[in-house]
Amino acid sequence: MVNESDVDLGDGATLHTYDTGGDGPVVFWHHGTPNIGAPPAPLFPAAERLGLRWVSYDRPGYGGSSPRPGRDVASAASDVEKIADALGIERFAVFGHSGGGPHAFACAALLPDRVSAMVCAASLAPYGAAGLDWFAGMGAAGVGSLTAAVAGRDEKERYEATAEYDAEMFTPADHAALSGDWKWILDVVGPAVEGGPAALIDDDLAYVAPWGFQPSDLRAPALFLHGGEDRIVPLAHGEWLARQCATAESRVFLEDGHVSVLRHGEDALEWLAAHS
Repeated sequence: MVNESDVDLGDGATLHTYDTGGDGPVVFWHHGTPNIGAPPAPLFPAAERLGLRWVSYDRPGYGGSSPRPGRDVASAASDVEKIADALGIERFAVFGHSGGGPHAFACAALLPDRVSAMVCAASLAPYGAAGLDWFAGMGAAGVGSLTAAVAGRDEKERYEATAEYDAEMFTPADHAALSGDWKWILDVVGPAVEGGPAALIDDDLAYVAPWGFQPSDLRAPALFLHGGEDRIVPLAHGEWLARQCATAESRVFLEDGHVSVLRHGEDALEWLAAHS
């Protein structure tokens, strides 16, 4: 069972949260773009077996959370700290997928006294990262969307007004996962886009702007998972991130794509449990 509640940020804004409860180590889930923040149901059996408690939230503008145009990636650390305080949680691990990766990274880098360990699956690297050809290997839809974000909010809004779904962004392994064990992804995408693209736009603008910290700031143990065939966030992003972190362990799955890499999430949770 997942308990949902709102955390008042004290300025009239709220964050909508999810909590599976329990007394075990806490893992904060950071969702991708565009998703709501419900924790990953396909990993519930593994988390229960390991005694882990999921906590998560809708990023500002998604689901039940108040919009916050202009937010940066670093703001996730403050948001998570306020949620943790409200729920009486002192220490926790973080697990981010796709666009959730940078936000999980923010927590691990900026809350070193509270984050025990981090997992990032298929995470973006910072735009303009030295030595990284950021768009290389990215599908046409991703290039178009993020190039528009680089040009600024007005151009990004124009792009999203006519953007269409591109099934080619997913590999055959992704499509198999989406029609099988990870069809749950579709359950969190639908509610995220019902109200329009505003939160997605805020996400993408944050990814291509300065994040507010350096990946090399990380001190907690970190595990990076990436699919070798990922067309949404190419493998080079995960490899670059892993090189920045002295504490990093990298696992590459050559035949996986952006979604199918999550099939290795159970092993990642076992790793988190061992480091929590």
